Amino acid sequence: MSQLRVLVLYGNQLGGSIPPVLGRLKMLQHLDVKIAGLVSTIPPELGNLDNVNFIDLSMNQLSGGLPPELAGMRQMCEFGISSNKLAGQIPPALFTSWLELISFQVQNNSFSGKIPPEIGKATKLIILFLFSNNLVGHIPAELGELVRLNQLDLSVNSLTGSIPSSLGNLTQLTRLALFFNRLTGVIPTEIGSMTALQVLDVNTNSLEGELPATITSLRNLQYLALFDNNFNGTIPPDLGKGLSLTDASFANNSFSGELPQRLCDGFALQNFTVNHNNFSGRLPSCLKNCTRLFRMRLEGGNQFTGDISKVFGVHPNLDYLDVSGNQLTGNLSSDWSQCTNLTLLNMNGNRISGNIDAAFCELISLRSLDLSNNQFTGELPSCWWKLKSMWLMDLSNNGFSGELPISTSLGLELQSLRVANNSFLGVFPSVIETCRSLAILDLGNNMFFGDIPSWVGTNVPLLIILSLPSNNFSGVVPPELSQLSNLLVLDLSSNSFSGEILTAMPNHNCSLESFHLAGNGFVGAFPPFLQSCNSLATLDIGNNRFVGGIPTWIGSQLPLLNILRLRSNNFTGDIPPELSRLSQLQLLDMAKNSLTGSLPVAFGNLKSMRHNLPPLVQPSRIFHLERVNISWKGREQTFWNGIGLITGIDLSCNLLMENIPDELTYLKGLRFLNLSSNDLSGSIPERIGSLELLEFLDLSSNDLSGGIPPSISNLLSLGMLNLSNNHLWGRIPTGSQLQTLTDPSIYGNNLGLCGFPLSVCEPALGEGTEDHSKVGDLGLCYSVILGIVSGFWLWFGALLFLQQWRFSFLDFVDSLGIKIAAVRR
Repeated sequence: MSQLRVLVLYGNQLGGSIPPVLGRLKMLQHLDVKIAGLVSTIPPELGNLDNVNFIDLSMNQLSGGLPPELAGMRQMCEFGISSNKLAGQIPPALFTSWLELISFQVQNNSFSGKIPPEIGKATKLIILFLFSNNLVGHIPAELGELVRLNQLDLSVNSLTGSIPSSLGNLTQLTRLALFFNRLTGVIPTEIGSMTALQVLDVNTNSLEGELPATITSLRNLQYLALFDNNFNGTIPPDLGKGLSLTDASFANNSFSGELPQRLCDGFALQNFTVNHNNFSGRLPSCLKNCTRLFRMRLEGGNQFTGDISKVFGVHPNLDYLDVSGNQLTGNLSSDWSQCTNLTLLNMNGNRISGNIDAAFCELISLRSLDLSNNQFTGELPSCWWKLKSMWLMDLSNNGFSGELPISTSLGLELQSLRVANNSFLGVFPSVIETCRSLAILDLGNNMFFGDIPSWVGTNVPLLIILSLPSNNFSGVVPPELSQLSNLLVLDLSSNSFSGEILTAMPNHNCSLESFHLAGNGFVGAFPPFLQSCNSLATLDIGNNRFVGGIPTWIGSQLPLLNILRLRSNNFTGDIPPELSRLSQLQLLDMAKNSLTGSLPVAFGNLKSMRHNLPPLVQPSRIFHLERVNISWKGREQTFWNGIGLITGIDLSCNLLMENIPDELTYLKGLRFLNLSSNDLSGSIPERIGSLELLEFLDLSSNDLSGGIPPSISNLLSLGMLNLSNNHLWGRIPTGSQLQTLTDPSIYGNNLGLCGFPLSVCEPALGEGTEDHSKVGDLGLCYSVILGIVSGFWLWFGALLFLQQWRFSFLDFVDSLGIKIAAVRR
């Protein structure tokens, strides 16, 4: 054994540890024990193998650190310990001692610390793999001294800082992988010197700036991955010229401008992703001839233009194509039938038009098809359901017409079918009966008619969305729908359904989150089955003929209710105060009923309406565009998912009486409040101005009296106001926003009101006379003083200057004095 030179135990499940006695095999040159189930640490004694030049211990369960004593193996050329559980720092001494080292592979471990700068001493290195560890710090500039390096992979670590410009010295490097780190800065211009480079992968970092023009000097480049960074600017126009690029990914950056028109010069492109950028203009025409194209993504923020049929040709290997959200035009030519391996085709949000050719039915591998939001027209080809591998199909928002084709297949794999907002017609499509895996069905806004078949509740058991609004369906809702135990969304609004809905739905295991019956002819009491729908967030049964009282259990049994719309029915009785327990309620619409009694004081406790931020609504388990009609700013409008920004109460057109509770002014999140056309009395709450977000306020056609509170001028967002047809009086408050409401009719039929925009207020009795009174009083004082002074000088002046008057006056005084003295005696 002492003369043993080669020891190969590769692939044997030895288990256990590496015996330290191996360090005694002084003549050993080659040691291969990979995939052997070893579970020990690496013994330092191996450092005594001063003749060994090859060690491979990869793919075991080795742990601990890398012993510095291994530096004693001074003849080491190839060292591999990948895919273990080794940790700690990489000893710098290895690179100062292993001067013959050509391959160092320690990937897929847990090494930490910095990459030793001493690695630059191993100048014969050809392969350096440090990927998938926990290395930190900067990439050492000393790597630029490894001029023989052919492959460098530092990916999947936590390296920071910039890419050293010294890497430009690695003119023999064919593969540079730095992805999944935290690198910053720009790609250095020196990269253009790495003329042997075939693979450049820096994806998923924080690199920024524009690509250096020198990148076009990489004449051997085949694989370029720049995605998931912060790059910007345009791509050098000559990139790709004369190259045979197989992979080019610029996704998830901020690139702009046109793509280089010679990017696919070699017609070798297989993977091309530029999604989520700001590109515009025409696509490279050479794409049409890239017959090996496998994956292409153009969606997300780009605005590519041009005829789609002039860009795409025959691509028999194409598997994934997403061009959504651009401005592509043209028709789908018969060439598309050649893409027989296509599994995903997403073209939504373009301007593609024309009919779908029957050749399209040859795409039998398709699993996901999205042609929504385009300008397609005509009927679907009768062979349509040859696409029986389809999982997801979205044809919504086009101009398709006619009936959906009949399927001869025993079962389709469809899980989602959306054909809303077209002109499809006919009875409920029979093809759906064969789709037992269907979870989402949206037929909204078409011209379907007739009853809902009872088999919808039995043959399509996995439905979670059943959306049929704005068609011409009629009849009663089949009781079999109660068997859809997974149903989250049911939308039957704007049809011609009739009858009661008492037994049409389940009374247990209700999973509904969104329930829409608005705009039909349903009758009877409030649907009692809803009492068990504890996850319900949206309830819209407006515009029907429901009667009776509003149940008190709504406040306790529907705790997640966000939207409650009961308008335009025949509900009677008081509004239950228990509704105030709905802590997530943001929209309450009970307008146009026959509700009586007073406004519940407890409404001041509606938690979601007390805050001036949109409520945090629990996200639904499925994707569905929520919609509801709101009487907003004088007309009915349809709000889709933006309903989350609207908070309001509409109780107009009822028979409500008594005062408006001051507690309503606690609801500072309200954006609209409509209490018009009731019999409310008393005054407008003084703190009405605390509803700072209010945009719409209608208190018209009531019996309100008193003045308009001055605080109303605090409503700086108020765009519509109506206080007409009441008994209000006094001066209309002024304020910056109120002055923009110039229509006098908003205050009409309040005979005591004055001020802008009505007539100028006349001064009342005593009003405006205060200054005149003060002036009059002051004049009176001066007149009295003047009279006294004048009288004094009139008499005493006469005595002073007229001798006869003076003697008579003194004689009178003397005689008066004698009489007084006689009386005293």
